Amino acid sequence: MKFLDEAKVYVRSGDGGAGCVSFRREKFIEFGGPDGGDGGRGGDVWIECVEGLNTLIDYRYQQHFKARKGEHGSGRNRAGGKGEDVILKVPAGTEILSEDRETLIADMTTVGQRFRLAKGGNGGFGNAYFTTSTNRAPKHANPGLEGQEHWLWLRLKLIADAGLVGLPNAGKSTFLATVTAAKPKIADYPFTTLHPGLGVVRVDTREFVLADIPGLIEGAHEGVGLGDKFLAHVERCRVLLHLVEGTSEDAGAAYRLVRTELEAYGHGLEDKPEVVALSKADTLDPETLELQVARIEEETGQKPLILSSATRQGVTEALRTLMARMDAAAAETSVERPAWQP
Repeated sequence: MKFLDEAKVYVRSGDGGAGCVSFRREKFIEFGGPDGGDGGRGGDVWIECVEGLNTLIDYRYQQHFKARKGEHGSGRNRAGGKGEDVILKVPAGTEILSEDRETLIADMTTVGQRFRLAKGGNGGFGNAYFTTSTNRAPKHANPGLEGQEHWLWLRLKLIADAGLVGLPNAGKSTFLATVTAAKPKIADYPFTTLHPGLGVVRVDTREFVLADIPGLIEGAHEGVGLGDKFLAHVERCRVLLHLVEGTSEDAGAAYRLVRTELEAYGHGLEDKPEVVALSKADTLDPETLELQVARIEEETGQKPLILSSATRQGVTEALRTLMARMDAAAAETSVERPAWQP
């Protein structure tokens, strides 16, 4: 299990400790009175976004997380200690969903972000708390409150600036290996990529994160092939780089097939800015190249980029185009804040 992007966990916070019923019994002190302490608060269950993680594989082997109970109060007005908290550590981009897998509880997108999943139960009051002018010797105390428990789903959506989409063997992994230090598996058979990969691209004086996902085939939204659930990892991308294999029978049909799957998946992917590139251009003769470019242009209404990762033809141009599209997308989504006035 190299990559796990979804896990179901059970969390339970600690119960509060019970209050104590106690009376002073010191020599030569008459009517010492109650001195029972309060119970301690139960531990909380937290989730925290940390660096150094890019998968939920830790939750493949442990699914139950329970915080410690609060300690009971004791005599001499001694309160019980608080139960120890439990912290679940997840990578940036993890969503916390309720058991129905639809209700979003929290979205962990920033390193250092914390969210309390279950609050520990309050400790019970000891009998000293109930002392009044008319009840000088109460003989009862409160039990601690029970903690909270939930079944939750953790779903990871990788955080990347740009994402690669296309059919299997369209050259996505080769492109990722060419422009980043990532070393994805590359072979001449379909579905070489079985799990998403990330790499940092450096172009001119800037950097951005590029995500590669397994290829899509016809009927992926119905579960054909590896399905389309991996598209969740490009939902957060600002722009998509759609690679169309130049050696395919009809580049236009290949482009249309992937677009159909993106539209069937939904979640806004069909509306994201897209850069279309014809890959493996070094293997095409001039006539075939011109024909494939014309087919894509007929489908998209714009001329695609000509790309070859093997010879680095058009690679820099493609990266600069992605950067420009990302800047444009960021400018469109930014909201101007009104000037502050006293």
